Amino acid sequence: MTDTSILFQPFASSKLTLKNRIVMAPMTRNMAPDGVPGPANAAYYRRRAEGEVGLILSEGTVVDRPASRNLPHIPFFHGDAALAGWKGVIDAVHEAGGKMGPQIWHTGGTTADPSFARPALDTPSGLNKPDEKVGEPMSEEAIADTVHAFARSAKAAQALGFDTVEIHGAHGYLIDQFFWAGTNQRNDRWGGTTIGGRSRFAAEVVAAIRAEVGADYPIILRLSQWKQQDYTARLAPTPAEMEQWLAPLAQAGVDIFHCSQRRFWEPEFPEVDGEEGLNFAGWAKKITGLPTISVGSVGLSSDFFGAFSGQTSAAAGLEPLIARMERGEFDLIAVGRALLSDAHWAQKVREGRISELEDFNPAAMAELV
Repeated sequence: MTDTSILFQPFASSKLTLKNRIVMAPMTRNMAPDGVPGPANAAYYRRRAEGEVGLILSEGTVVDRPASRNLPHIPFFHGDAALAGWKGVIDAVHEAGGKMGPQIWHTGGTTADPSFARPALDTPSGLNKPDEKVGEPMSEEAIADTVHAFARSAKAAQALGFDTVEIHGAHGYLIDQFFWAGTNQRNDRWGGTTIGGRSRFAAEVVAAIRAEVGADYPIILRLSQWKQQDYTARLAPTPAEMEQWLAPLAQAGVDIFHCSQRRFWEPEFPEVDGEEGLNFAGWAKKITGLPTISVGSVGLSSDFFGAFSGQTSAAAGLEPLIARMERGEFDLIAVGRALLSDAHWAQKVREGRISELEDFNPAAMAELV
């Protein structure tokens, strides 16, 4: 039987302590009517806390900008009603012995539901992807307001009692559109020909949040190379360019990098010799010295894109994960779809009930169970 004890060792950084190394990955649910999470949302997260997840990261929840969400029932993280709903969520999680952070988000130029009417979209250069114009470039005023909107949401998370906050800077949404040369063609201080230059917007968001929450509150930043607009996109094709990308973000105040891959076991730079096939999170940890979260098809036989077309995914062995955790490649592992189908996934793993782990059923994406 696979020894999974490494997953249940406590995690402690300078600002965050957790009972184990398992994180619930953020997953869009689009099930908060009028943007307000209610008892069903609270119960959904509470069940994962009861199932022994070490840290829960919420679904993406949007900041206070007119076009920040691209689906009608994505929750807000602003306004009295929504924040009261989130207070119910974090209280339920804490009552179950869990810890949680909201993922704060702006969907940028992406369109998930064409029938969902939105005001003018926020994008760096009016593009959702190369050659797909969706509006006009953001003004200096719009950029400044967006930075402050992220900071206000983070401050609200701290005030409500959340244990941390995660900034969504991945997957082709607004912050990632500033990173990506394909969508950031600005020649002012928010653009540039290098990934380090294009990191300025994200660094300003992080710095504004740090100023609001103080020195001791943990900030997580989720990043990806791939985009929903282009699965093969590479922001940093070399370790040196990754350092240019991540160093300004660490300096601005990021405490933990959450490094999204489609498959966590794939090496980030397979052409680099002598690094034992480090994945994205492994390289981020090596470059910055900060703790990292890895994620990508953990415990399942296929990546998540098939879920959107109704494909199931069989439970898979955890041996590759255990090996990487034991050599300290990254610090925490985020689990997504497996926790949608089975709220007690972590508990079953801890108890050695590997044979009882459930296959992923895409029907779980339409339910809060």
